[in-house]
This record gives sequence, structure tokens and C-alpha cells, in this order.
Amino acid sequence: MSEKTLTFDGALVSMRDGQSLASALTEAGQRAYRDTSSSAKRGLFCGMGVCQECLVNVDGTPNVRACMIAAKPGQVVKTQVAFAVLEETRITLPSQPTLKLTPDVLIIGGGAGGLSAAIAARRMGAEVLVVDERKVPGGQYYKQAADGPPLDRQQADGAALLIDAKASGAEILDDVEIWGAFDGPLYFGSRDGAALIIQPKTSIIATGAYERPRMVPGWTLPGVVMTGAAQTLWRSYRTLAGARVAFCGSGPLNLQVALELSKGGAQVALVAETAPSPTTKPLHLIGAGIADPTLILKGWNMVRQLRKNLVSILYQTDLLEIEKCDNGLVVTLRGPRGDTQTATVDALCLNYGFEPQNEILRLLGAKMKYDPAFGQLRCIRTNACETTVHGIFAVGDCAGLSGALAAIVEGRIAGVAAAKQSGHGNSFNISINQLTLGRHRRFQKHLWHLYSVAPQCLQNTPDEVIICRCEEITLGQIRSGLKAAPGHVGTLKRATRVGMGRCQGRYCGAVAARILAETTGKPIEDFSHFAPRVPIKPVSIDVILAAENSLDVAPIAAACERNPHKK
Repeated sequence: MSEKTLTFDGALVSMRDGQSLASALTEAGQRAYRDTSSSAKRGLFCGMGVCQECLVNVDGTPNVRACMIAAKPGQVVKTQVAFAVLEETRITLPSQPTLKLTPDVLIIGGGAGGLSAAIAARRMGAEVLVVDERKVPGGQYYKQAADGPPLDRQQADGAALLIDAKASGAEILDDVEIWGAFDGPLYFGSRDGAALIIQPKTSIIATGAYERPRMVPGWTLPGVVMTGAAQTLWRSYRTLAGARVAFCGSGPLNLQVALELSKGGAQVALVAETAPSPTTKPLHLIGAGIADPTLILKGWNMVRQLRKNLVSILYQTDLLEIEKCDNGLVVTLRGPRGDTQTATVDALCLNYGFEPQNEILRLLGAKMKYDPAFGQLRCIRTNACETTVHGIFAVGDCAGLSGALAAIVEGRIAGVAAAKQSGHGNSFNISINQLTLGRHRRFQKHLWHLYSVAPQCLQNTPDEVIICRCEEITLGQIRSGLKAAPGHVGTLKRATRVGMGRCQGRYCGAVAARILAETTGKPIEDFSHFAPRVPIKPVSIDVILAAENSLDVAPIAAACERNPHKK
């Protein structure tokens, strides 16, 4: 078989069937994909289409996310320049007709919770539509391989869940970006360049979460990626994030991915854990073990195997800074006694917790409650996982971090409730599932006590550290903006442009809200954060026009005026 190649800035890059473009470029050692307005280099970061940092020019089209597009033979890929636009302005309606769908139950997100909800709702007799932005559903926990057999039991379980969901009769559409959500509910999406309009009777939001980084000098350098991005590269495409890698943060995901990459042939320099060793909190360790002894045993085995592979696990160790060097990145760490050490790696993987991906829920007006311990908004729900908006349900990590196993049970509960509310099924007994859910939540409660879940304190962070990656806004600029325009995060945005970039403040927004609260003394609530705006995901103007031209209801502009978060 002849070798398949594409080009990146004129250099040949080998590729394999099923790879994402980001995977092929990473495998070729290419880490810098775009130039910012200050000529800084940026590359793969979140690996799930949230951060917009891996933008490249593909066959003349700019602003293409390398992590979300397949690598294809003959592609001409170029570094994305700042303020890139199409060489020729052309706005034409998509050749494919707008797809209008009216399912009983719409499920947004094809992960553990979403697929479980689909199966439950179908068993009640409801017409179910699942839309997922990945080419192969499975979500972050059950990341599926683009090609080849499952890597392990976890991936095999995800494949089995997907098979069951398809066998249930649920319609599953992959590669769908939901970019708008309005009262009704009314959803707008895009797929293969065509517009989608979805008006369901009930909705289940299962969009998951994205990872929280640590904002230190150098955190925007190419080669610094989220741990989940490194896991996607390996589990989905069998691509190592680098030959030499290190992990910094807090939580079991760093240990899991470090072990996976170590088994895959990477040299794992270290795992730096912010929290003390779990053995220093025996009551929570025992509590987690009582709730789920299997998972505790799995965690103990991960630590044992990492040490067997000579991987250092450093507890109470903080990330201080990252610097670029001739052969990679130099990572500087501070230990519990104030001593520092460095490691030179190709890739540094970060995971300091998670942020619920709740933009759709907030657009629809679902009420949120701020959790100061985790530093995040959590959706208010009933025992049936229904939000404060009638007919809108939320399951999994988008509503608050309870883990994949809890998401599965929440999906079953919400699937039954949503189907019943749409006119299907008679029974509505969720007591058994509630007992199981309670056990999973108890485990998570004890687990997070073993790790450092609090948001980053920026009090001693240097002014020059970038907070808003998209607009390259520093902490010093935010501090100055607060002096010039105190009072509300909206005035801070106008004063500094923080949160105005492509990712719509998904990384800097929570930080800006916390800084503002500390400055003004006001408590953090839902409206302390940047309001989610349509479109919430990248979409071409062609698709927006096609959707509006196909509407039998009020135009998008009017719907935007009804957005409860337009403030």
C-alpha cells in the first residue's frame, strides 16, 4: 500500500486512515499551528474543539480546527495567520437542504449519559434523536478508536453502549455542531455544511465538561496540552502527544493517561500532583472504598504500575512556569518544602479539574448555583434531572461533576422522565436508579476530598501571565481594567476585550468572574459570568442564512432578543 501524505507549510506529513489532522501533525512533530496577532505560536490545546487554538488553513480555507477535521491524502495545510479570511468572499446557501427534525426527545451529547438516556427513552417508546459533535460518539470517558479494536475494557464498554443505543432504534447523528438554542425549545445546528433545525418535545443536555488549566508563564506555548487532549490522541488515534511527556494537576485522570502513554511507549518524566498523597486522608479514602471498592482498587493499581514503570509521582508539587528550549519544553516545579526542579519534555499535559460545558443550558434559561468549593456553576435539577425550565433535562458533567458512572444512571433517569413528559410510557419509578446514583455520588464526594478541586488563586501570579488566550489579555491588563471599569464582568470585557475571542470566554470567563468578586466583594452567581452568545460553536454565515430562510417560526434575530442571558 502506498504511503498517504498531506503537506503542512510545504513539508510532507504522513497520515493514517481515520486520523484527525491534529493527530497526523502531532505524529509528525508539528506542534505550532497558528500565529497570533503578536506573532506568538499556538497549537493543539484542548483537543475537543472548545479552545479554538489549533486553527489551520486547509486547502485555502482558514479557521479550520485541526482536532475536529479528518486528515485526508493530498490536503494542503498551512499555518493560520492572524486575522485570516477567505481569499475570496463568497456567501452561498448550502447545496444540501436544511434538515428539520421534530423528535419526542432530543439528546445533545453522545457520551455515557447521553447514550444511556437514549436507550431508556426508546424503551419507553419515544422517538429519540441523539446529536454528537464527534465523528464517533462515546464522549470523553468512552473515547472510541477511529480505527481498530478497543484499547481496553473501558473503551470496549463504550463500544457496547453505542451498539445498544443504535440497536434501541434511536437516531444518532454524528459530526453535528449545535450552535444555537432558544425558547421553545428551538435548536440550530450544522452537519456536513448543511443546516439543522430541531424542535423537540423534550430535551436532554449531556454536553459534558472541559478541562481546567493552570495559568502560569508559558502555559500558552505549543506542546502544552490538556490531559484529555493527550488521551484523545492516544485512545482515538494511537498517537503519542510526545516521546517525552509530563503531567501536572490534580485528580485521577493524570494518573490514568500517564499510565496509558507509558504503556504506549512514551517516556513519562513525572506526574506532579498538587494535593497531598491520598493516604494522608484515610477517612475519605475509606469512604470512597466503601462506596466503590472496584474503582479504589483500580486507582491503587494505576499508582503501582506507574511506579513499576519508574514514573515519579510527586505530591504537593506545584507548576511554576514553562519555557521553550531547543529540544522541547522546560517545566519548572516547586515541591512541598519549597525546593524546585525541572524536567525537559516534548509535551506537558495539564488537568486541574473541569468546567461544566453548560452554555446551552444557560442559553435556555436554566438556573445555576455557584459552587465555591469547585469554583464553577452547577445546574439546579430535580430528582428526575429536570432543570428549572420545563422539559429541559441535564445529565452528566455539564450539570456538575459526578463522573461517568453517575452520568449513566442520570441518563437512565432523565431518559424515562423525558419520554414520559413527551407522552410515552406509564411507569415512572426511579427509586432503584436513585439508590445507585446516590452511591456513585458518595464515591465522587469522597474522591474529590482526596484531590485539590479549588480554582487557581492568582494573588501571587505575575501581571504578564496571559489569562485570555484568544485576545492575549494578561492578568495585569485585567487588573488595570478593573480599576478603570469596576462593577460587572460586562464592563470589564468592554474595557479589556477579555472573553471576546473565539472560545467565548470558556477559559478566562470563570477567572474574570472570580477576580471581579474578590475586588468588589460581591458573591459569584450565574450573571457574574460572561453571557453565552449565539453562535456558541463555529458556524459559517451560509448555514445561518440557510437556517433562517427555512424557518417557519420567528427569525433568529427575534429569538436572540428573547434569550434570557442576552444581558
